[in-house]
Amino acid sequence: MGGLGPGIGGMEYLIIAVVALLVVGPERLPALLHKLGKMVGKARGMANEFRASFDEMARQSELDELRKEVEALRTGQGVYALGADADAAFKDIRDDLGRPYDATPPLPVLTGPEEWPDSPPVMTPLAEAAPAPKPARARKPAAAKPKAVAKPKSAAVKTPATRAPRKKAIDL
Repeated sequence: MGGLGPGIGGMEYLIIAVVALLVVGPERLPALLHKLGKMVGKARGMANEFRASFDEMARQSELDELRKEVEALRTGQGVYALGADADAAFKDIRDDLGRPYDATPPLPVLTGPEEWPDSPPVMTPLAEAAPAPKPARARKPAAAKPKAVAKPKSAAVKTPATRAPRKKAIDL
């Protein structure tokens, strides 16, 4: 039997119940089960309390480490020199930020084929074939269509009061 449990199945529980009934007796068995339930509840409560305190200690230690890191950054202990390449990159960024807004950068030079709508296509189009003319169909002579005649409205208009009552379904 794999798993994490003690490997007790339904038949074993039945045997334990019969033995407890014989040893304790039918009149004291409910009281014994009540006490057993209270003990299991207390054990679960203590386990949950232990887990909660352990989680709180873990959170507190993480906060302490974070506080140490923030303090190290404030005092400058955690800052290391990045090197000449990083300094050059930061200098370029500072220069770009310091440049006046009016100065527009030069337009990029396109090295590949242009694909603007007004430029010639990159690929040569296939030879366009002239569309084949549609064959002429013989038309039937137009027959006179009868005009739609408006139907006269009947004088007796059904209102909610003149309608026949609906039959209601009876639920059994």
